[in-house]
Amino acid sequence: MDAKESLFAKIEQIPESFYPEVLNFVEYLKYKHHLQQKTETAFLSESVMAKDWSTTEEDEAWQHL
Repeated sequence: MDAKESLFAKIEQIPESFYPEVLNFVEYLKYKHHLQQKTETAFLSESVMAKDWSTTEEDEAWQHL
């Protein structure tokens, strides 16, 4: 039995009144994973972006702020 089948089997064993809580937890996991991906993408792109941003021209352009 794979993980998906095992999960569905366990869900079928719990009282239906627990379903909203299980659904809420699944939505939380999706949200958490989405945030992790965005954070990792931003972190990984930082060094690439630094090549364009860490220049004398950029420093001069944003000096007034």
